[in-house]
Amino acid sequence: MATSSHSNPDPASDDANTTLPSTTPRQQAAAAGCDVDGAARANALSNMQCVVDLADSVVCIADDLHERILQEIAGYNDRTMPDAQKALMRALTDDERLLRQYAHALYADAATFVIRDLREPQHRLMALTADAAEKIRRIGVIGEVTGLVGGILLLVGSIARGQFSQVGAALEKIQLHNATLKTLKPGSTART
Repeated sequence: MATSSHSNPDPASDDANTTLPSTTPRQQAAAAGCDVDGAARANALSNMQCVVDLADSVVCIADDLHERILQEIAGYNDRTMPDAQKALMRALTDDERLLRQYAHALYADAATFVIRDLREPQHRLMALTADAAEKIRRIGVIGEVTGLVGGILLLVGSIARGQFSQVGAALEKIQLHNATLKTLKPGSTART
């Protein structure tokens, strides 16, 4: 995508005339002769651009998770963080690293990860990941996002490992955790 999914989750509205200091995955795919038109109305992951769009979204989720981890750590100021909270921060940092690794694998081998018969619309997949990123940004207690992050890891991990039969279960897990977190109100530690 030409812009961050935070402000523009719809890949169909990308502006090809936008000048960026480096090429985006969308521009790289187009330069390689890949079909980048029609990705928003296609079935999820049915072409290379859909896979690249998912990778873009996963990178944004990793960025949001990283920011929330830093906010949580900064919230302790000069106080000592409890051991349980340190363990949670380490686990979420490991999850962030895995998200980035899977996203880079999706970028590197986008053609390999095309799933022709996934009956999920691409726009719905992108909406799920955008919603997940928003939840991570606004959640009050960071420990409440572990299930959501786990679902995203299951999704991109299944795709990156070629275990396409697990994609449906991963999407259901993300939907379930998004719905659960929707009922929670952001706490005082959430920052916008």
